Amino acid sequence: MKKLFYIGFAIIVLITALFRVPQESFGFTNDKIRSMENEIANNRDERKKLQDTLTSIERIKQNLTNARNDLKRFIEEMDRSLAIVEQNIVELLALISAKEEEIIEKTAELEYAIEVQNAQYAGMKDRVKFSYEQGEIFLLTMLLGAESLSDMLNRADYIEALSKYDEIKLDEFIATTDYVALCKEILEAEKEFLDEAREAVEAEREALNQLIAEKGREIEAIENDITSQERAIREYEAEIAAQNDAIKILEKAVADERARLAAENRRRFDGGKFNWPVPSSRTISSEYGNRMHPILGVNLFHNGIDIAAPTGANIVAAYQGKVVAADYSATMGNYLMIDHGDSVFTLYMHASKLLVSEGAEVSAGQVIAHVGSTGRSTGPHLHFSVRVAGQYVSPWGYFGS
Repeated sequence: MKKLFYIGFAIIVLITALFRVPQESFGFTNDKIRSMENEIANNRDERKKLQDTLTSIERIKQNLTNARNDLKRFIEEMDRSLAIVEQNIVELLALISAKEEEIIEKTAELEYAIEVQNAQYAGMKDRVKFSYEQGEIFLLTMLLGAESLSDMLNRADYIEALSKYDEIKLDEFIATTDYVALCKEILEAEKEFLDEAREAVEAEREALNQLIAEKGREIEAIENDITSQERAIREYEAEIAAQNDAIKILEKAVADERARLAAENRRRFDGGKFNWPVPSSRTISSEYGNRMHPILGVNLFHNGIDIAAPTGANIVAAYQGKVVAADYSATMGNYLMIDHGDSVFTLYMHASKLLVSEGAEVSAGQVIAHVGSTGRSTGPHLHFSVRVAGQYVSPWGYFGS
């Protein structure tokens, strides 16, 4: 009778141990899975935002319609649009770099999760194999082999722990499997986003080129209008005169500053040879001196050389000196003026972006700006001028061989 009691009690304990549900799980938790799901949602938002920020050429053209009757205003408005597109390109390139780093991290995370999943699966196979080989008779035999009720309870606790361990491992494996699937989904989404960002950069570059071409066409159309050609010539000459007046004011301010300084501290030009201001291009689109203006059709003086180069190409300081002007005008666009001492100055016009500010000391060959088509310009180039003692001179005598 006592033996039957032990058998019945053992069966009850065994059933209780085998079917008790664990209260906790480990490994890739629900919080981690929710975090990954949030990343997937954020990725969708980022991709929508990316498409919303792409430049609309037609919208820009429409906004510029009212400015076409005023050349100066048209140029200023167009240059603002060009600056926005160029900034979009900079931000997209930074985004691409960040996404490439994220993809590296996500790939490593996925590889680790797969390793964990494989290890968990192998462990579960071993436990299933053991359970199949031993069967429930093994557990019942272990219980019936107890020498006392206390021993039986201890063995029951052990069996319960085994059952709980198996269920925890199963929960962990399920969570890891879900996590691996999410990792693959976010990695695929990140790669698709990266492809879209790269396509967006190309679209923005194409938009930039279209805007520059549109700007050139509009300037030519306005200046080619026969009824307004004389006015255009007067306007052009007035702008050049205003440009020269602005430069003379800058030169006078520098001269006054020099006069204030002690003679021994005065900046001196040592006669060294200039660096070529656009290292990536030697293409001269317009020479120094008197020339037939390509649009106005009259003989006008061209006070520098135009070096054609792609938008964004580096512009370097021809020689060491101090930046005495870093500004924007509708004629010169974004421009710089550098004092090299002894009334020798160099000017750099139509830049897409200035990288130095007024008052900065620059060294020969230092990158100071990027090539652009701002101001009265019909295509990307650098207009480079040299002034000595208040007069424009040919730059060619200042370059090395």
